Amino acid sequence: MNFLSMLAPVAGDMERVDELIRARLDSDVALVREVSQYIVASGGKRLRPALLLLAAGAVGYREKPGGTALFQLAAVVEFIHTATLLHDDVVDESQLRRGRSTANAAFGNAAAVLVGDFLYSRAFQMMVELDSMRVMRVLAEATNTIAGGEVLQLMGSHDPLVSEERYLEVIRRKTAKLFEAAARLGGMLAGSAPGLESGLADYGMHVGTAFQVIDDVLDYSGDEASIGKSLGDDLAEGKPTLPLIYAMRCGSAEQAATVRKAIAEGGRDDFPRVHEAIRASGALDYARAAAQREAQAAARSIEALPQSEYKQSLLELTSFSVTRKG
Repeated sequence: MNFLSMLAPVAGDMERVDELIRARLDSDVALVREVSQYIVASGGKRLRPALLLLAAGAVGYREKPGGTALFQLAAVVEFIHTATLLHDDVVDESQLRRGRSTANAAFGNAAAVLVGDFLYSRAFQMMVELDSMRVMRVLAEATNTIAGGEVLQLMGSHDPLVSEERYLEVIRRKTAKLFEAAARLGGMLAGSAPGLESGLADYGMHVGTAFQVIDDVLDYSGDEASIGKSLGDDLAEGKPTLPLIYAMRCGSAEQAATVRKAIAEGGRDDFPRVHEAIRASGALDYARAAAQREAQAAARSIEALPQSEYKQSLLELTSFSVTRKG
């Protein structure tokens, strides 16, 4: 299984989404066009719009000839996601994403923040065009929840007392919420039964949580070329992620003290010692097991869906979220 084969059922629709993204990123403001084109060229998996397309297919929705609602919603989800990345990179002072300089590194913080605002506002223009109060309610709630999660994460920066429960709350708000919204919207487009729609939403929440937990594991175990960023970025920013939380809770007194100091102070100086503490305490295995439980919960959430190539891809995505290398 690879990422492209997993998304084969929606490959044609993804091409339509990419065309729409490029068209709606256009602006008469030169810097907006320049930064937007840079972002599009940076690639990315387009995982969230693909999830929306797969969810819609799994409940039997097919876009009518000449229709655009499916593609518009998928593009809206990607715009919201990209806007959050632009703002996150400024907050985190990140220099590298997907193996390229971040927009803030290439164009400056002000340009990155303002183009992020442009993407948010363009997303809301497009969702209003669909003239569905339910769609607007789901996306408005998701966007607000994400913003709250970002603030919650900021409050926990450099705090070694952050608990596993608080860590998971941040993930569910900041990352999993948009997965949840994307999957729910796919069900909504088809007018599916409430049970199927809520099952898709639960699926998105669980698979998004698994995806982020593995992201945090890869920060201490991945290959820089595969993950597209420098190892230890989370530690440098003082983020108390699950591998660190577990090492403090279950490692030796010396290991716990090393991790606490590194979180409180930030930076990369302690990375080798922290990396060893995480490895020796079994923290990476613990975090992978937590992600696996989320993936299994995601699969259970869509048991009621009829068998189809779309459902099969959703199930493959649960495995991918745990086994991916980048």
